[in-house]
Amino acid sequence: MNSARAQPQATRGGARRGWILAGLMCMMMLAAMDTTIVSTVIPQIVGDLGGLGLVSWVFSIYVLAQTVTIPVYGKLSDLFGRKPVLVVGTLIFLAGSVASSLSWSMLSLIVFRGLQGLGAGAIMATVNTLAGDLYKVEERGAVQGWLSSVWGVAAIVGPLLGGALAEYASWRWIFFVNVPVGLAALALLGVFLHESFERREHRIDYAGAALVLAALGTLIFGLLQGGQAWAWLSWQSALVFALTAGFFVALVGAERRAAEPVMPGWLWRRRVLLGANLATLGMGLVMMAPSVYLPTFLQSVRGQGAIAAGLVLACVSIGWPVASALSARVYLRFGFRDTALIGAVIVLLAALAFIAMPRPRLVWWIVIDQIALGAGFGLVSTPMLVGEQSVVGWAQRGVVTGSNMFSRYLGQSLGAALFGAIFNAAIATRLAAAPVELRGALPHSVDTVINALGSSETGAAAAAYLRDSIAFATRNLYWGMAAIALLMVLAVLIVPRRFALVDDGVRGAASA
Repeated sequence: MNSARAQPQATRGGARRGWILAGLMCMMMLAAMDTTIVSTVIPQIVGDLGGLGLVSWVFSIYVLAQTVTIPVYGKLSDLFGRKPVLVVGTLIFLAGSVASSLSWSMLSLIVFRGLQGLGAGAIMATVNTLAGDLYKVEERGAVQGWLSSVWGVAAIVGPLLGGALAEYASWRWIFFVNVPVGLAALALLGVFLHESFERREHRIDYAGAALVLAALGTLIFGLLQGGQAWAWLSWQSALVFALTAGFFVALVGAERRAAEPVMPGWLWRRRVLLGANLATLGMGLVMMAPSVYLPTFLQSVRGQGAIAAGLVLACVSIGWPVASALSARVYLRFGFRDTALIGAVIVLLAALAFIAMPRPRLVWWIVIDQIALGAGFGLVSTPMLVGEQSVVGWAQRGVVTGSNMFSRYLGQSLGAALFGAIFNAAIATRLAAAPVELRGALPHSVDTVINALGSSETGAAAAAYLRDSIAFATRNLYWGMAAIALLMVLAVLIVPRRFALVDDGVRGAASA
C-alpha cells in the first residue's frame, strides 16, 4: 500500500507555528474537557434517558476506546503522516459528539461516547507527536506547558459550562459545543500545517493492530469492571485476565513476524524508552488517588462544598503547566533523567506531606500540596516525553509518543482500580472495628457510608466515626501514593543520565 514519508524542510515560521499551536490546543481542549463537562450533567441525562445502572459506562467506554487506540494511531501517524491521522480522528470525535447530543437512550449514548473515544485516541496520540515534530528540544518544554495548561482550564471551565448549559439550555448542548471548537482547530491546521512526503510502500500490520486492541481492550475492561460489576477474586475476573494474557502472547508472536509492527520490540529494549514509559505509568497511577478521592475527603471530613472541593483539586493544574514550561531550562542544564528525578521526588514529598499534616488539615495546606504535586507531575511528564521523542527520528516518533500517552492512561486505569481497593478496604476495616455501642448506628456496607454521613438520622457520634474513617482511608491512599512515587524514582533511574539525541523531526516532519 502506498504511504508517505516526511522530507526535511527548512521552513519554520514563528507566527505560523503559533497558529498551529493554537489549533493543537483547541484539539487538546476537546479531549480534556469532555470528561469534566459530562460528569456535571449526569443527573439531567439520567432524568431524560433513564438507565441509571449504565451511567458508569458513559465514562468507561470513552476511556476504553481512547486508551486502546492510542498505540495504533501513533503507528499510523508514522506511516501516513500526522495531519491526516489528526484530521480523521477529529472528524470521528465531532461525529461522535453530534451523535451523542441526539441520543435517544442510555445505550445509544454509550455507543456514541465510544465513537468519541475512538477520535480522542487520535487526538491524544498525534497532538503531542506534532509538538515534537515542530519544535526544537529546547522549545518543547514550553510547548508542553501550553498544552498542559489546557487541562487546567478544562478542569475549571468544564464543570461551570456543563452546569450552565444543563440549567439554562439542555444537557445535549455539552456535545454540540465541541463542533465549533473542532472546526476552528481543523481550519487552523488546514491553513498553516503542511507535510511534504515521498511515496513509499508499506506493509500494514493488521494482525498486530487487532491484537493490540484485543489485548489492551480486555485488560482495561477487566480493570474497569473488577471490584464494580464483579469481585476481583471471581471467575469473571479470571476469564477476562486469562484472555488478556492470551492476547498478549499472540501479540508478541505477531509483532516479531511483522515487517512494520504496531508495537515494535525495541520500545521495551531501549533503556530510555522503558524507563520513561514506566515512570509515566507510575505517574498515571499516582494521579488517580487525589483525582477520585480528595473531593470526598474535603466534602465529608473538612465540610467543603462541591465547588470549593473541585477548585482545590484543580490546583494541581496550576503547578503542572508552570513546571512543564520551565522544565526545558532544567533538562537542558541537568539532563532529562535528573529533571524527571527531581519531579518524582517532589511527588513523593507531596504525598508524605499530606500524611504529615497536623489535624485538622487546613484547606490552604492542601492547596499548596496540590500545587506541589502538579509541579512534580510537570517535571516528570515533560522531560520523559521530550526525552523519548528526542532519541528517535520522525519515522518512529509517532509510535514512541503513543507508547508514552498509552502508559499514562493505562496507569490511570490501574490507579482507579488500585486506590479504589485501598479506600474500600480501609473503610471496611474501620466499620468492622467500630465500638460496640456504635455498630447499630453505622452502615453495614462501604457503598452507603457517604449516604449515611449526609443523613439527618445518623447520630453525632456515628457521623464523627464515619468522618474519621474517611480520613483514615484517605491517609492510606497517600501512603499508597508515596509507595508508587518511590517506584517512580526507581523507574526514572533506569533511564541513562546521558543519551544521544536525534533532532531531525524538527526540520522534517512538518512545516509551518
